[in-house]
Amino acid sequence: MKLLFFDLETTGIKYWRNGIHQISGEVVIDGVSQESFNFRVQPNPRCEIDDEALRVCNVTREQILAYPPMGDVYRAFVDMLSKYVDKYDRRDKFFLTGYNNASFDNYFLKAFFVQNGDNYFYSWFWVNSIDVMVLATQHLMELRPDMPDFKQETVARALGIDLDPSKLHDAAYDIYLTKEIYKKLKS
Repeated sequence: MKLLFFDLETTGIKYWRNGIHQISGEVVIDGVSQESFNFRVQPNPRCEIDDEALRVCNVTREQILAYPPMGDVYRAFVDMLSKYVDKYDRRDKFFLTGYNNASFDNYFLKAFFVQNGDNYFYSWFWVNSIDVMVLATQHLMELRPDMPDFKQETVARALGIDLDPSKLHDAAYDIYLTKEIYKKLKS
């Protein structure tokens, strides 16, 4: 089983209007970590950049505009994927795995491919993904009425996972938390 744990940081919440400025994650095949990645990426030049989104991620407009160009990062990302998946083999794909990815990150990542002229997103990834937030719902169902929200930080705390609040909203750290939550839920 091929899992691509991933998290994105974006310039807003609308995949059709905002862009990606960080892609982080880990390739896990049959339970074994193969490779970690952390790409900083200059957002699509046509995207809107919301100041609130940058504040949440603790980055500035100047920082993200100095990141490597979107096309360069896209090519590096696809080169990495191609080490583990044969995009021409319909039976060889990754399960996208993240926290709240089904309703957020997956759309941004697919838009990123399209913005780079690649309409074959599903050559790399199964259309159905693993959303760790959804998996946690069943596990924490009885605690949910007493939880203030179902954000990744809150869920990690409810599962007894130690975390560093100063590192939240960095995609690389958020992937670490996603994997820790996933491990707790699977055990």
